[in-house]
Amino acid sequence: MRIGKINRATNETRIDVELNLDGAGTAEISSGIGFFDHMLNLFAAHGQFDLKVVCAGDLEVDGHHSVEDIGIAMGAALKAALGDKRGITRYGTFFLPMDETLALVSLDISGRPFLVCEIGELAPTIGAFDTELVEEFLRAFAFNAGLTLHVKILYGKNSHHKVEAIFKALGHALRTAVAHDDKITGIPSTKGAL
Repeated sequence: MRIGKINRATNETRIDVELNLDGAGTAEISSGIGFFDHMLNLFAAHGQFDLKVVCAGDLEVDGHHSVEDIGIAMGAALKAALGDKRGITRYGTFFLPMDETLALVSLDISGRPFLVCEIGELAPTIGAFDTELVEEFLRAFAFNAGLTLHVKILYGKNSHHKVEAIFKALGHALRTAVAHDDKITGIPSTKGAL
């Protein structure tokens, strides 16, 4: 089983994350931000990952520290779970339609962190969730996992649908990328390292 466990404590947040890449899509999420919990549940379900996230953050300030730090911890947990990356598919791309919205997520477990995020205009908040934090989460996750990550909303109107499509597509794309490929026996790079 490929499992990453991270405990992260700062003056702003205390976070425990456990990510099982070979799970069944079960999630136990408690960030204190309802909509964000919903998105992480969707990520786990569509990626078929078992994910536990418990965060005690300074929500009396706002959700920024909690969401960003969860991204950091989840990225570190993914990196730990992948180990030396032997035999993985490495790349994953997924188009996800949600009603009027179409999202694209494409990623490379490259060891070279990068984020391209073109998601257009969103309503300022969805429930108590500040939508500026979508990009903050994606950046923290990608940079701490070592992902090259491209996220784009091709079109759509409803902000809830756009954000939900992103998290579902991220789960699907990552599920493909972390899958074992029987044709790959070593590191999936001509360099011999990722």
